[in-house]
Amino acid sequence: MMIGLLGLFVKLSLFSLIAFGGVNALLPTLYDISVNQEKWIDADTFIHYFAIAQAAPGPNLLTVTLIGWNAFGLTGALLATLAVCWPSCILIFYLQRVLTNLRHIRWKKTIEYSAGALAVGLVLASAWQIAERINGNAMAYALTIFSIVFVLVSRKHPLYLIGLGALLGILGFV
Repeated sequence: MMIGLLGLFVKLSLFSLIAFGGVNALLPTLYDISVNQEKWIDADTFIHYFAIAQAAPGPNLLTVTLIGWNAFGLTGALLATLAVCWPSCILIFYLQRVLTNLRHIRWKKTIEYSAGALAVGLVLASAWQIAERINGNAMAYALTIFSIVFVLVSRKHPLYLIGLGALLGILGFV
């Protein structure tokens, strides 16, 4: 049990250092670690935990907390949450100090814009990999593409897409 908890803490701490843009930016990597490598949970449980984390208010790291809880109970949940938070918090603390003291405005803006682009790119790549894994038929792919276009060209709230997805699911299309 202790070795398992240590492995959970170390793996998720290292994961946190590369999860630039949040947990969702590297969701396929988290899936690979928790389902394929460590076998803390199965694929269906991972998808359910991700759905719960998305539906719940607050930060998206709830997925990690639920994985830790499933694998090692309350201690696992607490350690998994801490493991995902502490490395990035320390890194951001010192990076912000460097940026605040940086006198060259052009460098500062370049770093800020690059970090934003990196985070957006990782989130988009993660979203695409997730879509590839969960889309089971042509209608699901069509809904994914429609959702992307809808968000890009429409000013309407994306909540309509959730309703559309629910309706198509109830009707058995996706």
